[in-house]
Amino acid sequence: MKSRNVLVRVMVLGTAVSMLAACGLDMPKEKQTSFETLTVNKQDITMPMKFSAKMKGQSDVTIMPQVSGQLMKICVTEGQQVRRGQTLFIIDSRNARLELQAAQANLQAALAQERSAKLEYESNKNLFEKNIVSRYMLDNSQNTYRQAQASVSQARAQVSRAQVSLGFCTITSPVTGVVGEIPVRGGDQVTPMTQLTILSGNTTMDAEFSVTEAIIEAQVQSGLTQSDKAKHIAALPDVTFVMKNGTEYPHKGRITSLTGVVDASTGSLACKASFPNPEGHLFSGVQGTVVLPFSQKDVMVIPLSAVVRLQDKSLVYKVKADSTATAVTVTTTNTGNGKDVIVTSGLNVGDKIVTVGANNVQEGQKVLFPEAPKNEK
Repeated sequence: MKSRNVLVRVMVLGTAVSMLAACGLDMPKEKQTSFETLTVNKQDITMPMKFSAKMKGQSDVTIMPQVSGQLMKICVTEGQQVRRGQTLFIIDSRNARLELQAAQANLQAALAQERSAKLEYESNKNLFEKNIVSRYMLDNSQNTYRQAQASVSQARAQVSRAQVSLGFCTITSPVTGVVGEIPVRGGDQVTPMTQLTILSGNTTMDAEFSVTEAIIEAQVQSGLTQSDKAKHIAALPDVTFVMKNGTEYPHKGRITSLTGVVDASTGSLACKASFPNPEGHLFSGVQGTVVLPFSQKDVMVIPLSAVVRLQDKSLVYKVKADSTATAVTVTTTNTGNGKDVIVTSGLNVGDKIVTVGANNVQEGQKVLFPEAPKNEK
């Protein structure tokens, strides 16, 4: 019974198809389309090399007093922008003023003794010329005069030292920058061992980062003398600093230094890139990424969409002469732009590969089809 029903249905379907054909209606036909392909060629490309970095003021200065005393006044606040020579802290100067007054008094006394010794020496000199006094008295008065002159020099040095000590009671900024944390308060007793603050000279900031030894050997140090290395660093392109939130700092920087000693524990070298900071937007301790554009010439670049990842292998489907696809294993290097990769092995210039839709291709599948001829009216 079931076989009879199936036979009836097939006959009905066949009759329906015959009727549609008799009515002149076209049946839908399957249309085969070609995959998108690319002919491999060599070209030049610029890749962004990225390094984690930390900002530091080019002239960060630790502010410490050079005299002991009570901190009378703090003239700045944390985070304040200061200029060079601006007053930061004031230490009690009363003792320093007393020392200066005492030194000035000692100088006056030394000057008076010098004048007396000079008069006695000149008098004995005239008497000696008249054979009234002996050579011994003349030499003795001359030595006394010289000792008085030396005492005057010492007294003047003491006055200068006292003036310097008095000047140390007012601490000024040695650089233009930003005031860091101030761990002291007004009224504290400070000594030359007390850290008052750290002043970050932020007109120019250094981004400190590490460069792997392999990159340096390949790009900077390979076969270069010390002078050639300096020229190579000077010829490097401008670098960019990207904040942790992804914001790109508007001013470009330059690679300024590269240590000549490899860190044995990390296999890297310390490097610095200097960035201008006219608006003061960069601060010491800010972390981000230094991006160095690195140019490679005459390399095979293909779209990332053409690469099929299969476990630990990278495959690319190459189109053969009969328009079928065959998988080849390739080795690639990331370009950093998220769109392309550099092929280092597995392909040759002139090979045609599948790009868009490569993940849907199967071994031996035909991927290129001739275009249907257009109907002429």
